Amino acid sequence: MNQPRRAGNIPGAARPDTPDLLMREASLDKLKAFLTLLPSMILIGVFVYGFIGDTIWTSMTDWGGGTAMAFAPEKHFIGLENYIDLFTGFLGSGFRQDLVNAVYYSIMLLAGAVGLGMFIAILLDQKPRGEDLLRTIFLYPMSLSFIVSGTIWRWLLAPQGGVNVLPKYFGFEPLTFKWLSSQSAVLVFNWQDILRILLYIAAFILILVGVFMLRKNQAKAIKRCLLPGILIGGFVWLFGGIIPDALFMEEEHGFNLATLGIIIATVWQYSGYTMALYLAGFNGISQDLRDAAMLDGASNVAYYRHVAIPMLKPITISAVIILSHISLKMFDLIFAMTGPDNAATGHPALTMYLTTFRGNEFARGAAIAIVLFLVAAMFIVPYLVGQYRQQGRR
Repeated sequence: MNQPRRAGNIPGAARPDTPDLLMREASLDKLKAFLTLLPSMILIGVFVYGFIGDTIWTSMTDWGGGTAMAFAPEKHFIGLENYIDLFTGFLGSGFRQDLVNAVYYSIMLLAGAVGLGMFIAILLDQKPRGEDLLRTIFLYPMSLSFIVSGTIWRWLLAPQGGVNVLPKYFGFEPLTFKWLSSQSAVLVFNWQDILRILLYIAAFILILVGVFMLRKNQAKAIKRCLLPGILIGGFVWLFGGIIPDALFMEEEHGFNLATLGIIIATVWQYSGYTMALYLAGFNGISQDLRDAAMLDGASNVAYYRHVAIPMLKPITISAVIILSHISLKMFDLIFAMTGPDNAATGHPALTMYLTTFRGNEFARGAAIAIVLFLVAAMFIVPYLVGQYRQQGRR
């Protein structure tokens, strides 16, 4: 009597995959993927992280001075001396003002470009006539390099340039404001108090975050944000005198009005970029959702405030990360608008270049580069951590 043959013995029949076979195939796929990525990993490891490590090492040496350009210059390890000098030394006054300028550049660029870009996107989301033309006009500045736009704005903001002369065409007196060379400053503070100021800022941020967290988790907001913020602020208020001064003498820094021209040029160039991001986000929201909000009695303002803009939180975070990174690299725009030697509009990126390649102080320039690198990481790392946690919850 003929017995039925098993499927595995039938010619051409599909053989069921065993767990061992699946594991071998998965291991082979991982090996192929690793070998494919290996050249890129080696290049990134050498030319990115390797050079970052070399820059950190250079910043902890005394490489500079008259023999800096020698074929085999002598380098001696001095630890964190360059960093201490930048923040507390007598010769670091220029860098400290540049760092203050960079903070204001970042804040003003974020507020101006994100706010103006969102406003323009909301207007274009109403589908006005000539929408395509208007979108092109607003996006055009982004196609220009910083050198080109900086040169144009330098002409416009000159003492006799277009901006100061413009009121004359409407019957008013021309402006006399020095957009790029003003020596006036506002929001002036003493660098001696920088440690106390930073603690106040940290307390304010914690309290602000806690207030926003109250609706979601009241206990967590009080325990992790509100209470620590109040304690830090209260400690500085009551016992701030025991916090050491950063300098042995008074050194005033503030928001130089000469930076206004550069901020205007930067916002003009990048507001179109944020407009494009938000407009794409608005177009991606379902029309049914908007119709439902309107049926519930929501006005246009309420729709954007409570529905559309909260849904575009990832776009806002991405715009903040990108613009923050750009604000830390405003070398070419400042160089084109005010030149390399205008201390009122200085920036750490410009100071780093001049210190390294004009003054031949390579170790000091490397220290400035690492400071900028750490400041950029303050914006990017929290975003990456947040994205990683969101992916882990899915």
